[in-house]
Amino acid sequence: MTPEAKAHLDRADVFLIRARIDVAAAAQEPLMAEDAARNAYYAAFHAAKALIFERTGQTHKSHGGVHKLFIQLVRTEPGIAPGLRTFLTRAYDFKRIADYDVDIGSPISPRRAAEAVMEAEDLVAATRALIP
Repeated sequence: MTPEAKAHLDRADVFLIRARIDVAAAAQEPLMAEDAARNAYYAAFHAAKALIFERTGQTHKSHGGVHKLFIQLVRTEPGIAPGLRTFLTRAYDFKRIADYDVDIGSPISPRRAAEAVMEAEDLVAATRALIP
């Protein structure tokens, strides 16, 4: 594993820890669900960047570029379930809501945030398994 891929996987692990803490906090304060879901997205984002770098040697900074190349790389990977292949693109909406939505209250429920964290955990683990 290249040092760059390892750094991204380490970063993904940090975002998963934050996401788990935020999910637990969302039980008491539902608005924390936004942070949990956003952190789940970033965990998946860094895992995708790790795989991209490992397989191509490329670094992409734009979210759209990472999404597109990740989907291309895992399109036929048996180790990545079909639903996980699109998680990154779907989860971007969590980041958008948490960062830019100005409505009071959140459309991200604690339950949906917990589901996103579980999906991110699965994606990070599956991606890690693809990197030697």
